[in-house]
Amino acid sequence: MSIANYTTKVDPFKTLGDIQKLLVRNGALNVSIDFDSGEASALSFVVEINQVFVPFRLTSNWQGVLKAMEKDREVRPGLCTEAQARRVSWRIEYDWVRAQMAKIEAGKAELAEVFLPYAVTETGETFYQRFQKIGVAGLLKAGSD
Repeated sequence: MSIANYTTKVDPFKTLGDIQKLLVRNGALNVSIDFDSGEASALSFVVEINQVFVPFRLTSNWQGVLKAMEKDREVRPGLCTEAQARRVSWRIEYDWVRAQMAKIEAGKAELAEVFLPYAVTETGETFYQRFQKIGVAGLLKAGSD
């Protein structure tokens, strides 16, 4: 099975707009895009959860997508470019956000439940990045204090 969306022609800014619409429709109070050398590198948003404003950040990681495309025998070498990897990366992100919103809208999950790994901590790293540093034992110990 090939990497999802590897043939997409959808511009990253169109996809980012689609993601923004989903987030706002489901309670995001603020949505912004981070840029690196003129290219979208992350999408950040804020949601109020239990009277607390919680920031989240979704990143492009187009480099990982490009590596996966280069390894995928079904992806023509001509498609293995930075520009295409950026399009594919954001389209995959859109599909994931859309699936998570479907779960939320169906009452199967809450926003915080599905987006928790992407919550931004006071240090600026995501919850998942913090988890990577302290590990499961550190997380469990922190919860027992």
